[in-house]
Amino acid sequence: MGEILQDARAFPEFVCPGEALTDMIRTGPDQWQSLVGGSTWNVARSLAKLGLSTGFAGAISCDLFGDALYAASEQAELDCRLIQRYAKSPLLAIVGETSPPDYFFIGDDAADLYFDPDALPTGWDQRLRWAHFGGISLARPRLAPKLIALAQRLKAQGVKISYDPNFRKLMDANYDATLVTMCGLADVIKVSDDDLIGLFRNTDLVHNFAKLRAMNPKSMILYTRGAAGASLHSHLHLRGDDQDHSWHAQPPKIAVVDTVGAGDASIAGLLYSLDQHPERSPQMHLNFAVASGAAACLAAGAQAPSVADIAPLFASMS
Repeated sequence: MGEILQDARAFPEFVCPGEALTDMIRTGPDQWQSLVGGSTWNVARSLAKLGLSTGFAGAISCDLFGDALYAASEQAELDCRLIQRYAKSPLLAIVGETSPPDYFFIGDDAADLYFDPDALPTGWDQRLRWAHFGGISLARPRLAPKLIALAQRLKAQGVKISYDPNFRKLMDANYDATLVTMCGLADVIKVSDDDLIGLFRNTDLVHNFAKLRAMNPKSMILYTRGAAGASLHSHLHLRGDDQDHSWHAQPPKIAVVDTVGAGDASIAGLLYSLDQHPERSPQMHLNFAVASGAAACLAAGAQAPSVADIAPLFASMS
């Protein structure tokens, strides 16, 4: 009876297909700390923390690393019916140094590569309003084509697409076609200075942003710049004209503890604001996204701030 009731629950309105992985962080000469993570999984957790009906759609291993990811997904109140498990190796990010970051990935035949969108439960996308893509999942050759096809199908169904490339070393020239395709599908794109430098392989930020913008002039772009604040860019019909508009925001003054996860929290905050508060102005949407990223910096480790955590910072920016 319990299983029947569980299967009868409504499927989520937000889904983040992609990777969930384990960060192995070196803390000493022979000491390591393991933390659950993954770009798309972190965004899913952040959306759920904001009270949105959310699922992570991806594949994890059947070992202790996969068990930890599944338990963390349950704790985050994600819809775990969209998680697939395979008796394959876990996907690991080996972080030898954190400042500056020095890392590599282990997972040549890992469980995430076996994700099968066609094996998701019947009707999983019936209520879906937003799907968020990004991270290294779109740079893994056996997984990326499945995710791109899924994004194209969902877009055709009328689902809104969010995309954060979240640049990592895997994204070399072979990633260029994926970048063009995903930008073309996306209703919302999130990028940072590091993303623009890495994706376009040069340091001319103005030129790189213009190239990204040209890939989909109709998309909304959240451009985060850390302590320098953020900007929101959108092609809107305002006051009778038809051209690009931009809004800028400085982050609220806080005592920064850790910036890990701030980008994931900021795009989750923007999606929450767009979906739950369509009456807000673009400036207010941007302010909420920046406040969300700032709230994630108030504690160590990747944080998923709640609306209550974000509210006072958002209010201070109004």
